[in-house]
Amino acid sequence: MSTRELQDLARDVAAKAGELVRSRRREGVSVAATKSSPEDIVTAADRESERLIRGLLLDARPHDSILGEEGGSTSGTSGVTWVVDPIDGTVNYLYGLADYAVSIGVVEGEADPVSWEPLAGAVYAPELDVMYSAARGEGALKGTASIRVNSPVDPGLALVGTGFGYDPERRTRQANVVMGLIAEVRDIRRMGSAAVDLCRVADGQLDGFFEVGLNPWDMAAGALIAREAGARVGGLRGAPATASMTLLAEPGLFAFLEARLEGLNADRILR
Repeated sequence: MSTRELQDLARDVAAKAGELVRSRRREGVSVAATKSSPEDIVTAADRESERLIRGLLLDARPHDSILGEEGGSTSGTSGVTWVVDPIDGTVNYLYGLADYAVSIGVVEGEADPVSWEPLAGAVYAPELDVMYSAARGEGALKGTASIRVNSPVDPGLALVGTGFGYDPERRTRQANVVMGLIAEVRDIRRMGSAAVDLCRVADGQLDGFFEVGLNPWDMAAGALIAREAGARVGGLRGAPATASMTLLAEPGLFAFLEARLEGLNADRILR
């Protein structure tokens, strides 16, 4: 398959999974389990969505690998890996907030942001009925319309997104970073779905985004969509985007945020 065909497959599967989780939300959400803490939940719909996604992807691409947030890793032989978050923003989903999404990225190589080569991806927000997608070298789309990041951006007028982890001590450290940055930008938003926020940078609804603690499935699709829309994507101190730091913005704002976040040692929160 070409990267555009992979993009089409990601869009199709994300749309089907999105319709499933939206219908389950109408029926009422039940918490199936917790993960890293009592606040970090898994719903029955998370698991059902991932089962659907895995089945559809393996029907279409039986030799590919899959890494899903809830179901772990399935090995393949093609050298291509699908990186799946069946519901990103599960707490929003539980509370009936609109900011949640199905995120499906596909990469060449292992499901490791340090070494993978992103090929295509889709992020579908069912309550918003918005589909973001991209293929490597082909630009980024919102629905069928091309999107671009805001550029240039005066840092003092920048609207920046972020997110917090579930561990209370980590949240406190992340809040301290926000306190050190908030006076230097227009404002900071925390909306609860990293996948959607990455796409909002691509779409110009946010000027930049940063977060510590993102997993591969949180960023695989959204980071590619933002990059294809003109964002610079990386970590701090020349590192790639990883759990230590995921930062994205148009290049000028990226440089400003990188310098400020380095000064706050924001990429050392996990240590």
